[in-house]
Amino acid sequence: MNEGSLEERIGEWRNFLRRRQAVHGVDVDELEDHLRGQVADLSEAGLDDDEAFLVAVKRLGDLDSLSGEFAHEYSERLWKQLVLSPNGADDAASSASRDGIVAILLAVAAGAAIKIPELFGQHLGGAEPATSFYVRNVFLFVLPFLAGFFAWKRNLPPSNLLWLGAPFLTAALVMNGLPFQANSHTELLSALHLPIALWLTVGFAYVGGRWLQHEARMNFVRFSGEWFIYYVLIALGGGVLIGFTVFLFQAIGVDPEVWVGEWMVPCGTAGAVLVGAWLVESKQSVIENMAPVLTIVFTPLFAILLLFFVGTMIWTGNAIDIEREVLIGFDLLLVVVLGLLLYSISARDPVTPPGFFDRLRLALVVCALLVDVLALWAISARIMEFGISPNKVAALGENMILLVNLGWSAVLYTRFLAGRGSFHALERWQTGYVPVYFVWAWIVVAVFPILFGFR
Repeated sequence: MNEGSLEERIGEWRNFLRRRQAVHGVDVDELEDHLRGQVADLSEAGLDDDEAFLVAVKRLGDLDSLSGEFAHEYSERLWKQLVLSPNGADDAASSASRDGIVAILLAVAAGAAIKIPELFGQHLGGAEPATSFYVRNVFLFVLPFLAGFFAWKRNLPPSNLLWLGAPFLTAALVMNGLPFQANSHTELLSALHLPIALWLTVGFAYVGGRWLQHEARMNFVRFSGEWFIYYVLIALGGGVLIGFTVFLFQAIGVDPEVWVGEWMVPCGTAGAVLVGAWLVESKQSVIENMAPVLTIVFTPLFAILLLFFVGTMIWTGNAIDIEREVLIGFDLLLVVVLGLLLYSISARDPVTPPGFFDRLRLALVVCALLVDVLALWAISARIMEFGISPNKVAALGENMILLVNLGWSAVLYTRFLAGRGSFHALERWQTGYVPVYFVWAWIVVAVFPILFGFR
């Protein structure tokens, strides 16, 4: 195997790791450096490049089960003889079983945490003070357990645990220490932005503290998309389960409404966060087959939706109605589009040349840009006419952040399609921009209430 063939084989191996996501908490670059060092040592010992590469992969040790998958996909020459380990499957099964037990225990703990405030008079679905309490704190009852799961799984060092715990402690102090007025604009804004800030904190645990590394952030983007898919599937299944629960008990004259509403739904909703994360960790291959299909289906649908919206708005001459619910809806729409773009980028093989679906993604980005510009124009006009408010300023800031992200993404994607840029540059731009959302979320959560007098 000549030098070019060796580089091609290492490239296949690296792309396999990224595509299959079987390595978590370990930087792919470090693994590649280790692999190259092993190849060099074995070549000096007298093995040719082909043999040295195969033996080096085998020597990665803990990746035996991954090597078996790679052998199945690239079953050439001595691959199966060199890398298939009879103990690999057993080790993988044991690890998955252990992870599953820990995840289920934490899911139960998260479900129980939702109910603990009731011991102190804060009943879910009760009077106004309790409702306000849960609006501000619901994510603080769940996401710390998810972060803890990944901190345990990645063997996060004690020094990193301090960095991991600080945002959760700060969030608890802000959401419960500031004098929010019930149902105020700033309370709702803080509650809406808190999960964004805390989800990115979970990302710090997910990547094993390697948040500054591009590959690590992209892995977390992939996880987020896959987790969302699993959570939706669990929610759909849970809805069916609830329906049959009500049907069965009503058939014998028992009304299960209280039990379902106060126990089954809130505890199940919280526990599903952990179960979904565990499923992503242990069943990546299932979602990896679904992810490209989902992005292929929904990318053109969202692009068509946005095009029709812009066309209808121009045709009718109707401006966007800037009310709180409308602002939230537009921001959610743009976030969904951005999430779809991020997930489709993470699911794409970066070495594949530009194709038809890349043009579809660019069309989606351009359509989202048009909608973002229209929303910004409407918000700015409203501020000029009626003055500032917490909702308008938050929406203005978020749309400006999205405008920068989508605008430069369009430029990079256009350069990639024209052959003047690499897909890697687009990936790095997206993952490098993620901290901006983290910072903005914390500004809205902690600074806006003070800035606007908690109104």
